[in-house]
Amino acid sequence: MKLFLIAGAINGFLAVALGAFGAHALKERLSERYLAIWETAVQYQMFHALALIAIAILMHPNLFGASGALNGAGYAILIGIIIFSGSLFALALSGVGILGAITPIGGVAFLVGWVLLIVAVVKSAI
Repeated sequence: MKLFLIAGAINGFLAVALGAFGAHALKERLSERYLAIWETAVQYQMFHALALIAIAILMHPNLFGASGALNGAGYAILIGIIIFSGSLFALALSGVGILGAITPIGGVAFLVGWVLLIVAVVKSAI
């Protein structure tokens, strides 16, 4: 529970900081295409930071409690942030197109995380 709450807060912080960095420091340095890629990375990082916080809250004993499905969902989403957003940040900064080829792996990790969250809800006593 604590891990996902901390990871969500860190990723929320980073999304805000990287969003501001992109809007101010990179605005004049990157093309519109790469700025849009940067913005996509920031958006997905923030959405999934909030998902990590929600998962941490659901793991509280008064709600769903810790479960394999919730634990798996949290790790899958965390891995998704690292691979999806990380590869897009690297692509935007470097212009190395092959980095875009690993982005879908992060997207699949996001999907796995959301499916595991559904499983946790279906299996819950609430």
